[in-house]
Parts: sequence; structure tokens; C-alpha cells
Amino acid sequence: MKARTRTLIAAALVLGIASGPVVAHAAPVPVPSGAAALAPRFCAPPNAAALERAIAGLGPENKDATAALVRVGGTNGSWRGGSGVADIVTGRAAVEQGRFRAGSVTKAFTAAVVLQLAAEGRVDLDGPVRRYLPGTVPDSYGAVTVRQLLDHTSGIPAADGPGDSFEAQWEHRFDVTDPHDQLADALAKKPEFTPGTAQHYLNINYTVLGVLIEKVTGTSYEEAVGRRILRPLGLRQTSFPSRTQTGIPGPHNHGYQATARADGSRELRDVTEWNSSDRWAAGDIISTTADLERFTGALFSGRLVPAAQLEEMFTVPAVKNFADGKDATMTAGLSRLALPDGTVVWGKTGGRYGYNTGMGATRDLSRTLVYSVNSTDAKGEDMNPVVLGIAMAAFAR
Repeated sequence: MKARTRTLIAAALVLGIASGPVVAHAAPVPVPSGAAALAPRFCAPPNAAALERAIAGLGPENKDATAALVRVGGTNGSWRGGSGVADIVTGRAAVEQGRFRAGSVTKAFTAAVVLQLAAEGRVDLDGPVRRYLPGTVPDSYGAVTVRQLLDHTSGIPAADGPGDSFEAQWEHRFDVTDPHDQLADALAKKPEFTPGTAQHYLNINYTVLGVLIEKVTGTSYEEAVGRRILRPLGLRQTSFPSRTQTGIPGPHNHGYQATARADGSRELRDVTEWNSSDRWAAGDIISTTADLERFTGALFSGRLVPAAQLEEMFTVPAVKNFADGKDATMTAGLSRLALPDGTVVWGKTGGRYGYNTGMGATRDLSRTLVYSVNSTDAKGEDMNPVVLGIAMAAFAR
């Protein structure tokens, strides 16, 4: 493959999957549908040499990442690899089966539960959210439907927080957040746009869905996901932190954020201990690459969500992105990316300080990718070069 083609694929993949609603339009490419969408796309095994290069040289001296865990699979072979250090103090090798914060990959789990409830007739995707949460949704949001929460077209604005900068977040890293308070804060504001007319990727949509799941099932959100997904699939290394938990249970690689000292030198601040209750059903799951790979296979193959409802996860609403006016890319829990060669990849990523995570696959599962990269600037505007290299090696032909 020519270098330019590889670069275009990598850029499109990273922008389309990792950054949510941003899409790289290298060239107009029709999105396959029907049988064409399910036709096998990858007929060769993963490029082991390229994947090894992508994660080589990680550690405290690497400016982009201290560790990486990668699993590439599909119908024509698999590859597993890890690199870097578990912590920069001892320098011990990265734990290849280590747990990590998977961030917004949580949304795929949340969406799967909602779609299961829809298949059971307990939730109407076109029904108003206020039907399930009476007294929670004000008149100004009366038209918002469950489907619009799933695909981020609700128009509900974000709840207020401590601020977007790392230092602001750091000062409040042990705060305990109640999702009902977030709902009250967000829904007290005016809608950003008329529901169903634009897409804005925001955590608040999935916070509402988490509360809805609790209301419909009569149990906690965590128990609902555990009963319906984690235990049936045997995802024993996947869990949700308690409201006050700050650590990652079991073996794990520490996460670090690069910050500047007063003298201009670089410091790697350990961000492993963090309360993630402000993300909850939108982004606080803890998992492993092996568990996420199993989840991806079960989800895409229809073993978790019935076929009719599963289509919601592979259907992008015909609206524009609220922020930049480009075509929407998010679906119910996933996002779509058309690569320059015509391959369509679906997936979800997450970013928590110290951890960049991603799961993605072609719909036919001929190629799958799961990674956890201990990025030193996991919330940065630019894509982490290690993540880019992994994506390029996994999906390039």
C-alpha cells in the first residue's frame, strides 16, 4: 500500500472513531449496504511487524505514552501485544492483561441494554423520555425521544462541571457526582436545538439513559448491565466503580498526564486514582482488552441485541453535526467510518486522563481492534500518535 493511502486511512480512522463526530473526507466513498456491507473485507492476517512497530519504545521517556495493550482479531487470524511499563517508579513491564478505564466505550454497553429493553417491549425508542421519567423532563424537552438520546440528537446541553482544563479537573478528581443532579442542571437550560435536527455528542444523553434503565428495570444501572451483558458473556474482568471508588481493582497499568513544572520541565503526574462518578453510564466502565474483544464479537454478531434493534447501532441519523455542520457519524452507542478504500469500520473510543481506549470492527468481524494506550495527554485535541499507529497497522491492507 502506498504511504499516502496508509496515511489517509489512519487519519480517517482516528478522526472518525476516536474523535467522535469529526470526519476526515479524504475522498467521497459510498457506504456499503445490505450484502455488500457484510461481505468479508479483510482476507489476510494482521500485519504483526507493523503492529509491533506501532507499540515499540513506550515508557516514561516516550512523550506520547507509557504503555499500550492491543488485540487485533478477525476471521483470518489474530495478534496480541503489549509494551511499556506498568508504572514509572519501578519500571516493571506493562501488565498485558491489566485493567483500565475504558471511558466512553461504556456507551456501547448502555446502548445495548436500552436496545434489549426495546426488543422486550419495555421501551419504545420513539416514545418520549418523559414517559419513563415523569417529573424529570420539563415541557421544553417534551418531544425528546429515547432514540434521540441514543444517537445524540436530543438537543439537551451538557451539565455544568468544574471546567475543561486538566488542572480544573485535577482539583476535583475526588468529587462524588450524583447523576440526578446532572440531569437537573442540564434540563434547567434551554435546548441547544430542536430535537432530531442535529447531532451533538454529549455525555448527558447517556446519563439520562442510565437513569431510564434504572427506572424501567427497577434495579441499579450497574446491576442491569451485569445481569444482561457482563455475566452472560463471562466478562469477569469488567466492572463499574462504586460511587466513591477512586482506584482500579486488580492488576493494571498506571495512567499519567504530562504537565509542565514551573521551570518548564516535564512532569508525569499519576492520574490512576480518580473518581469517575461524573461519567457513570456515559463513561466509567473498567475493563480489559480481552473482555472488550469478546464484547465486540458478541455485539456485532447479534448475540446480545436482536437483529431489528441491532440496526440502530449501525444507523447514522441523516442530520448535521451541531458543532461543525459536517455529516453526523454517531449511532446508538457506536460511530461509523468509511475508509478511502470503501471499507466501513464501526466502533467506539473513550478517553480518561491516563487512558485512551478503543474498540472497532468491520461489521462482518473480518477485522477487529481493541486497544488501551496509556496516553500522556489522553484528552488532548490532537490524536495520540501511538493510537494512530495502532489503528493504521490494524486496518491498513
